[in-house]
Amino acid sequence: MINGRRVAVVMPAYNAEKTLEATVRDLPQLVDIRILVDDYSTDRTVEVAQQLGLQIFVHDRNYGYGRNQQTCYREALAAGADVVIMVHPDYQYTPLLVTAMASMVAYDIYDVVLGSRIIGGTALRGGMPFYKYVANRFLTAFENLFLRVKLSEYHTGYRAFSRKVLTELPLLENSDDFVFDNQILAQCVYFGFRIGEVSCPTKYFEEASSINFLRSVNYGVGVLATTMQFALQKSGFGRFRRFSPQGRRLDLGYYMRGAANRTPAA
Repeated sequence: MINGRRVAVVMPAYNAEKTLEATVRDLPQLVDIRILVDDYSTDRTVEVAQQLGLQIFVHDRNYGYGRNQQTCYREALAAGADVVIMVHPDYQYTPLLVTAMASMVAYDIYDVVLGSRIIGGTALRGGMPFYKYVANRFLTAFENLFLRVKLSEYHTGYRAFSRKVLTELPLLENSDDFVFDNQILAQCVYFGFRIGEVSCPTKYFEEASSINFLRSVNYGVGVLATTMQFALQKSGFGRFRRFSPQGRRLDLGYYMRGAANRTPAA
């Protein structure tokens, strides 16, 4: 708990058995709620999570990374979290920054905090493939131009959110795939939430998850499309439910209708 706010860490998982324990080991003690959502892994991810005493929710099939996040946030809110930090269980981002990121939200400095791989200039040294680095810089410049903000990157998977953000954004209008990450940030900008960044080292290694070239291309196309939808909506030339106050938000009954099966922690 920080400043009287309950802190939750959520971990969207898929085949993370080799790196999950190291990730959980580095979580700070101040975390009140630790949730793992398994997207129908084929390895021992759930078994390891049970051994670590996590709250576990298991999808009944592989729904995708975006849907996994929706479950993560819904369950964290249902557990009473005021601040929710997404930490990938592949140990690509250090969990040691949870305290700093959660504090910036808990003390109402920002509504959203991103762990940026770009600010410290360590992305390439950490092993980020060069083509991904170039794509990151191009897409970020494109988005900054049309969203009229100045972030160092939009593509990090390390994020902290206030409860208000997660309850007010129309998250159910977003993709079930990786572009969910970008769509939620575009929504944050559109609805006027404050976004901050901290420098975060990253490391790419064999066990760390990483999307392949084709899925990276699909992600990039999705980013461009989301950005143009944002610009069209802002200029009055388009209407998209993703950027509408009437868009579908997280609700307590959404996953009770079959999208996830609860598995109790050990």
